[in-house]
Amino acid sequence: MKSRNLKQTLLLPVLLFSLFIIAFAFTTIRFHEKPKQVVRCCNNPDANHTCIMKTIFGLDTSKDGTDPNSFVPPPLVVAAITKGLDWMEKAQGNDGGWGSGSHYNQGLMDPHAVPSDPATTSLVGMALLRSGITLQKGNYAANLKKATEFLLKAVEQCSDDQQYLTTLTNTQPQIKLGRNIDVILTAQFFTNLLRYELNDAPLKKRVEKNLDKCIGRIQKGQDVDGGWKDGGWAPVLQSALANNALESAQEVGRDVDSTVMTRSHEYQNGNFDVNTKSAVTGKSAGVVLYSLSGTTRASAKHARKADDFLTKAKKDGKLKKEDKVTEENLRIAGASAPEARELYTAYQVNQASRNEAMRSDVMEGFGSNGGEEFLSYLMTGESMVMQAGNEWKTWYDMMTGKLVKIQNNDGSWNGHHCITSPVFCTGTCLLILSIHNDMEFSIQPGQNKKGF
Repeated sequence: MKSRNLKQTLLLPVLLFSLFIIAFAFTTIRFHEKPKQVVRCCNNPDANHTCIMKTIFGLDTSKDGTDPNSFVPPPLVVAAITKGLDWMEKAQGNDGGWGSGSHYNQGLMDPHAVPSDPATTSLVGMALLRSGITLQKGNYAANLKKATEFLLKAVEQCSDDQQYLTTLTNTQPQIKLGRNIDVILTAQFFTNLLRYELNDAPLKKRVEKNLDKCIGRIQKGQDVDGGWKDGGWAPVLQSALANNALESAQEVGRDVDSTVMTRSHEYQNGNFDVNTKSAVTGKSAGVVLYSLSGTTRASAKHARKADDFLTKAKKDGKLKKEDKVTEENLRIAGASAPEARELYTAYQVNQASRNEAMRSDVMEGFGSNGGEEFLSYLMTGESMVMQAGNEWKTWYDMMTGKLVKIQNNDGSWNGHHCITSPVFCTGTCLLILSIHNDMEFSIQPGQNKKGF
């Protein structure tokens, strides 16, 4: 009897100790399992600012880093994006837009003390889209809707005899990037918006109509040398962005003048000497970074097309596995003589300029961070993403480490020269930090891309 009582007395402590051991073992196993993976959800219609990325325990990591569904941004990057979006929501104006302020008052950092302008609003709108916000879903959907309406009205209210998209003058983006920057970035925003499924047919038609008006204005602003007029402090950046905007418009089925595009590509390729591996800095304010980034980004599409020609030709048995991209091999792969020449030139320029753009002395830009530097970093990164492979990860690790370190406590970024605007700089930094969200589209030419 005493033995039974003793057993009963000891039973509860033994059970509790056993449960403790099991719990400890389970926790230890979970701790030593593979870390949580981050999955992009920018195409998920239910995405919101707290679902920039969602975690799934135990998902395998892509070995080459080109699978967007298994890329793992560092936790600090995720936190930086969230803080940046939170700050941006508070910075939006009552009219639905955002502004960068005047070039002649660069020290003004209050986003509500400056008028909204189309260029800055478009940049922020693209950052929201890339971060996973849509017009229908997400905690910032209302902000994106207001911004879209602001930009649609800006184009609709601009008469044909008005020289530029906005009557605002001397804004920071205009003085530094060029007088046409408002219509260029607005066109790019409309294009990005069309890459999403717009179920609202009247809205889609309205966006397309206004995009076509922007395209006409951009084409009209091209200079005789293939760049763009009224280029501001660093004309090469405005010209590169104009090239990107028109290329993107073509990809969503809008009519773009092929002659304008040919001249633009020739201008961009001419900003880098393949033989000497040096940038032409006459239109980049003497800053190598600006020239290299513009050229690298503008030549990216053609460089990727050259790679695709060779990949298919090797698959079809027309070329050997070890054959490289050359003008002759491109012709063998099926390109016409003029096309092969154009693609090979772009390929050479892109490969060489990308390597140069990664040099530490080039990355210094003007010597301190300004909106132009952030924009240049963005174009360099997008070019690398468009080429697939692993190289973009080296750039991403370096760039995210730099940006997270210099983010302000309130979640914003600002420049220290030229474009100092916290709104412009924060929008650009968000586009950089979330660049992996567009990887799936950027590395599959001919599909529904969403790049900047």
